[in-house]
Amino acid sequence: MIKAFFIALGLLTRIPVPKLFHVNKNDSEKVFGWSVLSYPLIGLLIGGLLILILWCLSQLTLPSHGLIEAGVILTIWVLITGALHLDGLADSADAWLGGYGDKQRTLDIMKDPYSGPAAVVILIIVLLLKFSSLVTVEWQVLLLTPVLARTSVMVLLATTPYVRVGGMGESAVKYLPKTAVWFILLIVLVLSVFILKEQSLGLLILFIIAYLMRRLMVKRINGTTGDTAGAMLEIMEVSTLLVFILLARM
Repeated sequence: MIKAFFIALGLLTRIPVPKLFHVNKNDSEKVFGWSVLSYPLIGLLIGGLLILILWCLSQLTLPSHGLIEAGVILTIWVLITGALHLDGLADSADAWLGGYGDKQRTLDIMKDPYSGPAAVVILIIVLLLKFSSLVTVEWQVLLLTPVLARTSVMVLLATTPYVRVGGMGESAVKYLPKTAVWFILLIVLVLSVFILKEQSLGLLILFIIAYLMRRLMVKRINGTTGDTAGAMLEIMEVSTLLVFILLARM
């Protein structure tokens, strides 16, 4: 289980992982499935780091009305993840636009290393929305955003076929313990309700968004890939920020 956690940490972040816990040819395929269960915990780690950075910046009392703080937090957020999920979002955007509804063409475009107009536009929109949200976000929402987004990916992998043959992704989906997924999901939801209190209605909105994204994946490519999972993570992060900021203002 410790090896599974560090595999997830190395995959989802650029935080250095001890060499002892690097992926090697002797690892059982089951460890990749177990690693998915660590996704919410990795999200909590990222959220905690962002909260720490937010607190440190608040001690400086910068005369920027939160703009510099938001820019610094977003930059570090992207650096922590190595822009991995943004890459998946960009590939998915190009594939959805250029795939013309065809499954194989969509999958082929996702493998293309070049970015088209759709990728550039969606990245600008997502980063702009994240930046503007971070100007006024409450610490509770900032803490939970990475957790809820990675929990949604965990559930996606537990409920959706993986359409690319071979590799760690297929093994992760094949050996992911489904019962443990629902148990962890329950824990995340209970903790989220406890932290969010009257704003917990936003969790239902996020569920609907995640459900619609999964439905779109199944309709277009009959399942998910690493790129579409990354796209879901990014969309869920920005959705979480926006939903709870709007609810707080209502």
